[in-house]
Amino acid sequence: GIELKVKGLHGSTAQWESIEDIKKIFWCKKTTTSEYVADHWMEDDFYGYQFLNGVNPGVIKRCSELPKNFPVTEEMVKPFLEEGSSLQKEMEKGNMFLYDQKKMDGIPPAAYNGEPLHVTAGLCLLNVNPENKLMPIAKQLNQQPSEKNPIFLPSDPETDWLLAKMFIKNADCMDHESVHHFMRTHFLAEAFAVATLRSFPVIHPMYKLLFPHFRHTLHINTRGRQSLLGPDGVLSNSSLGFVGLIELMRRDLSEMTYSSLCLPENIAARGLESIPNFYYRDDGLKLWNIIQSFVKAVVEHYYPSDSEVHKDTELQDWISEVFTHGFLGNKAAGFPAAFHTVEEVVKFTTMVIFTTTVQHAAVNSGQYDFNSWAPNGTLRLRKPPPNTKGQSSMKTVLETLPNVGDTVVLAGLLWLLSDRYSNYIPLGTYPEERFDEPEPKQMIKEFQAALSYLSEAITTRNSHLELPYTYLDPAEIENSVSI
Repeated sequence: GIELKVKGLHGSTAQWESIEDIKKIFWCKKTTTSEYVADHWMEDDFYGYQFLNGVNPGVIKRCSELPKNFPVTEEMVKPFLEEGSSLQKEMEKGNMFLYDQKKMDGIPPAAYNGEPLHVTAGLCLLNVNPENKLMPIAKQLNQQPSEKNPIFLPSDPETDWLLAKMFIKNADCMDHESVHHFMRTHFLAEAFAVATLRSFPVIHPMYKLLFPHFRHTLHINTRGRQSLLGPDGVLSNSSLGFVGLIELMRRDLSEMTYSSLCLPENIAARGLESIPNFYYRDDGLKLWNIIQSFVKAVVEHYYPSDSEVHKDTELQDWISEVFTHGFLGNKAAGFPAAFHTVEEVVKFTTMVIFTTTVQHAAVNSGQYDFNSWAPNGTLRLRKPPPNTKGQSSMKTVLETLPNVGDTVVLAGLLWLLSDRYSNYIPLGTYPEERFDEPEPKQMIKEFQAALSYLSEAITTRNSHLELPYTYLDPAEIENSVSI
């Protein structure tokens, strides 16, 4: 904050005069990836890459049939497909993917300087090309097609296509921050933590297994509700505002399913098993399996059969608390209200630890890298989205971006959220040594060895990548939601 004030940026209501000026926000606080983003943000292949390996990798799905409200035609997209192919053929081959922000549709926007902002609950069609790159090939900025809601294409004037990409990204940033970051990691972790504290005594093996993964969570969430997601928090300076973001979270919670929180089922449901260069999936599935093996060993040690699960009233109280207060008793979404088998305990506990460690790292650690560069992704855009083609210029882009003060406040926040602190504890590290028996201590050693082996493999893989994917390297994953 001091650096931003010294430069006269903090609190400034001025508009950016050029894209290059945005690079001057920080002198020192730059990362290899943030520099890469600033150089490549306009490129379509990098735009597509971010739906796989950016900060919100959980939103696109395979498209085998276009939604009726997204009337993309063969003629529109044929120039952007492999020669000799067609839209139908690409869908049949599993090469078409869809981003659809329909859950945001109809939420009133926030006001800015007395005027309502604009929220684009849009759609984006993407294609995996012969070079195995995921490319955006069509965008519609609102749900209902009309003359004033055209489908934008890569062949449109450069700034029209650029603005369409920015408005889709603006909606994705709000969805990422409120839903996929705060609600699906921070606030779920809080529900798990409170239920653990209420249901288990400290000598219970499940308490010993779970509690290290809730370190600092209640503290950071309490702080976050005031400074980030409160009525006067930084995130209220978004196109949806505080009330709109809460409504978006409410809508997502009503649709949330148990399987969506379990990565193997999530990937399968979205049809992303074979899409190339999807490092979040590759690393995440390996981590899911490593965590599951560790949890299985510990749980089966203390619960040799299903009857022990039935008899443990504290365990049953815990899952009942989570079901009632965390998932609002939504049985239709597949969440268990009670445990009947050892296998059910293993799966649910794996999901809890994965959510509070791996998933949080995936959606939190890259925020400064990808979104400190406002043109690549920001919570607020000031001007209306384009509704006709050929009317925009780079001046329009600069007028659409947040003003200088709003841009630098968000960049400063993202630096804090992405930073690593001196008391950081990596995944699988248990300095308090809550388990006394030799068996679980050995299981922890094996867990740590598997994580170390995966870390080495990821480091080797990343050495061959133009842009390394480091967020799910076990050495870079914190053991709890603590920032």
